[in-house]
Amino acid sequence: MNLLKIALIQQRCGDDRQENLQNSFVAIRRASEQGAKLVVLPELHASRYFCQSESTAAFDLAEPIPGPATVQFGKLAAELGIVLVISLFERRAAGLYHNTAVVLEKDGSIAGKYRKMHIPDDPGYYEKFYFTPGDLGFQPIGTSVGKLGVLVCWDQWYPEAARLMTLAGADLLIYPTAIGYDPADMPEEQSRQREAWITVQRGHAVANGTPVIAVNRVGFETDPSGATAGAQFWGSSFVAGCQGELLVQAGHSGEEVLLVEIDQKRSEQVRRIWPFLRDRRIEEYGDLLKRFRD
Repeated sequence: MNLLKIALIQQRCGDDRQENLQNSFVAIRRASEQGAKLVVLPELHASRYFCQSESTAAFDLAEPIPGPATVQFGKLAAELGIVLVISLFERRAAGLYHNTAVVLEKDGSIAGKYRKMHIPDDPGYYEKFYFTPGDLGFQPIGTSVGKLGVLVCWDQWYPEAARLMTLAGADLLIYPTAIGYDPADMPEEQSRQREAWITVQRGHAVANGTPVIAVNRVGFETDPSGATAGAQFWGSSFVAGCQGELLVQAGHSGEEVLLVEIDQKRSEQVRRIWPFLRDRRIEEYGDLLKRFRD
């Protein structure tokens, strides 16, 4: 067995950037003390989820990469000797912004980054106002703990993204996330949405024979515009094994440092009995490049 201990940091996020970062630092240290070698934080963890409304003032939250956050988290990664996945609002240029995940190597250097490709535009999730779709493709990031197929939140609903990362050699699929309920929805609808979110990602693990790591924020955040009832982020961070089995899962409402060990050689064993990559009929899939078959 080739075991890798992974930590998922499920946390609340508010308006105070320094408080958010400090909470992340404390949780990362706790994870390292418990032996984690790969630590993953939720989507846009340096701030509240500002995409509930459209405000040009929110662009002030963006920062360059490299920049202040990558320096701070890089120093911590080097101090603890861990690989760290963080999620930032990237200012690439004036008027050009991305939702970007950054992977920091255990020496503190930037191993690579991924810019979110699928950008939602729904009530309470007005991300198209803020983020330009990513242009780095679906390319795993090589690290000392393996090739990390890092995607972000809305990407997790698309089997194409998971498959392309797998075809490029990803050892793990990782989804920093910010997703929650509309408090005005009935409990039955809230449950259906949460279960769908879990189910589709477990399907990615099965279809690709690859473990999936999903790290969500938690807690209630108001809508500054008052147009909606706010967002109740549902936590439920989890890791699924390469047959879709739930290895560990956090609760719905509290902050947690969630730890799990995975066997990095298990994907090879599972793909030998379920050779989905072998049996793909790639010559028949051309219509996938169409928006819809009329």
